[in-house]
Amino acid sequence: MSKPHAIIVGAGFTGVATAHDLALRGFDVTVIDRGDICNGTSGRTHGLLHSGGRYAVKDQESAIECIDENLLLRKIVPQAIEPNGGMFIALDESDLQYSGAFIEGCEACHIPLEEITPQKALQLEPNINPGLLTAFLVPDGTFDPLRLALSFAATARKNGAKFRTYTEAKTLIMDGKGAVVGLTVIDRASNKQSELRGDIVVNATGAWAGEIAEMAGAEVPVKPTPGVMVAYEQRFVQRALNRLNKPGDGDIIVPQRRMVVVGTTSFEISDLDYVPVLEDHVKIMLERGAELIPAIRNAKARGKYMATRPLIGGGMGRSSARTFKCYDHKETDNVDGLVTITGGKATTLRAMAEKTTDVVCEKLGLNTPCATKEVQLLSYRQYYVQPN
Repeated sequence: MSKPHAIIVGAGFTGVATAHDLALRGFDVTVIDRGDICNGTSGRTHGLLHSGGRYAVKDQESAIECIDENLLLRKIVPQAIEPNGGMFIALDESDLQYSGAFIEGCEACHIPLEEITPQKALQLEPNINPGLLTAFLVPDGTFDPLRLALSFAATARKNGAKFRTYTEAKTLIMDGKGAVVGLTVIDRASNKQSELRGDIVVNATGAWAGEIAEMAGAEVPVKPTPGVMVAYEQRFVQRALNRLNKPGDGDIIVPQRRMVVVGTTSFEISDLDYVPVLEDHVKIMLERGAELIPAIRNAKARGKYMATRPLIGGGMGRSSARTFKCYDHKETDNVDGLVTITGGKATTLRAMAEKTTDVVCEKLGLNTPCATKEVQLLSYRQYYVQPN
């Protein structure tokens, strides 16, 4: 009996994690992307492994997803993660007033939390603002975006998944009954067009999910919301640093290798394929970052870049939920053969893949349980030494 064939559009975090899950459950899997692995938003994240603390007050569903997946990723892909912890600091009375709700939210979401004195905080992180009023330790961490994605992709490839990078989806192929049965694609190296057919198409293109769904006359309520980040050429802190307040611009500083990354802003765009790195947003990162770590003001900027979040649900910008949603377009648009996964965060990539694969299996009448919570991922290096 032949295996069912799943085609995944998008080789970012969600796409490679879904390829891993589908391959473990016995699917033939083909992943296409118009660029390389992590070509889009996934390659431009600041790399914060969320404890959920950032969302514990206003978005507890996302917070619980984050802490649960944070703990799982530490076990299954330790080679991509620096388990360095995180710190939320209060700098003014508004921050202090937020602390009560923060404590309650973390407790409600089972996020480990320890309040420490300003003196202790400065012992742990001497470069933070010496005027801080209080601090909390949480189990944040950092990850290397490319290594994280490649570990999932390497394991998926070992289990038979095929990756066709620099292969762009041009149209969805529909049968006479209004179902998606494949795609026409263009190999961007040879400029040759071909057809790729399968039993199910998974749209894992993040902020671009609406564009792919539209090819089949379907809709996805995704709101592409970019933000600007700035990397500075000195590792001022060892822990991920957060402002103790509701999420805002420039209130996270993430250590990465010999740098720190300050992020992020939030704005709307009209062209997904051209997002400017706005200079006034770069200045905001400097100002906000310097409030948390004063020495940033004199540091050399290593890079200025942006990423586009695929936000879903009600609200705009930061008021949108950071959870994820999987759409079976047979239910939402009467278009069979197409499933979309979008929203979420890098920290929740495995959970997003599990939900998506559950939906795919149900659609195809399969009853194979998820195994990704137990399977140790291969080294990211293995992606490059295996045949495709």
